[in-house]
Amino acid sequence: MPTHPIPSNTKLERLFDGCAFAEGPAADAVGDVYFSDCPNNRILVYRAATGKTEVWQEPSLRANGMNFDAQGRLVVCCDGKDGGARAVRRYEPDGSITTLASHFGGKKLNAPNDLCFDSTGRIYFTDPRYGDKSDLEQECMAVYRIENDGGLTRVIDDLQTPNGILITPDDRTLYLVDHNPEPGGARTLVRYDVAADGSWHFTRTLADFGTDHGGDGMALDVAGNIYLTAGSGERAGVYVIAPDGTQLGFIPTGEVAGNCTFGGPDLQTLYIAASTSLYRIRLAIPGQLAWPAAG
Repeated sequence: MPTHPIPSNTKLERLFDGCAFAEGPAADAVGDVYFSDCPNNRILVYRAATGKTEVWQEPSLRANGMNFDAQGRLVVCCDGKDGGARAVRRYEPDGSITTLASHFGGKKLNAPNDLCFDSTGRIYFTDPRYGDKSDLEQECMAVYRIENDGGLTRVIDDLQTPNGILITPDDRTLYLVDHNPEPGGARTLVRYDVAADGSWHFTRTLADFGTDHGGDGMALDVAGNIYLTAGSGERAGVYVIAPDGTQLGFIPTGEVAGNCTFGGPDLQTLYIAASTSLYRIRLAIPGQLAWPAAG
């Protein structure tokens, strides 16, 4: 396995330009890349066969973070602004949409942001709120797990503003972005590990962006490295971070990056949703996804 994830001769390529803020890329088995444009209330799809991008779902109820589950179904976190669903929703093969989570303890969720799946199919998602907080019903911004029986469990409640989320293939470690944009707020990438009783506990901080624009979305490769979108200006892009917190590389995007995912038949293409655009870049190590498997 190569030790450096970014080949020296690779180049970033823009595939689409025209979003208000691109987020949540997720690649399917044929290589098409779905991504959200939350402020414009739509989900777009980049068609690998033609190189064209088209609107796939509009309105999307303010879709944000998205991923395909192990059955190839698109699962979407929806924001809470301007009529957003404030829910986690799943697009079924027959075209219907299932709401998987919208309330906890009889109260509306804040604004589900990003999600990942463990090896049994349970869904972990973050529930922050950015902007207007006047209609919040939950007493905190938390991380939840949707159980296989449909139940909802709050698993972490001690972060300021949880955003991006990843789980390791052994289901024992969660990587979380804590991005509080308020002055003095946390802008960190942190690690939580599971205890013998199933509870999650903070282990360490892997990266701290200080007063800069903090992290957002993430992807994981098969070597365990984290690809984190973060930063602004010249520091805007994807930070490649080893499990021990060592920064292995940086992919500048020139505009604030929102999220990223792996795709392509060998899962060695990283797709980056960044402000107005969708980008791709070839990398040296394949991605780790719930679906699809590398061809």
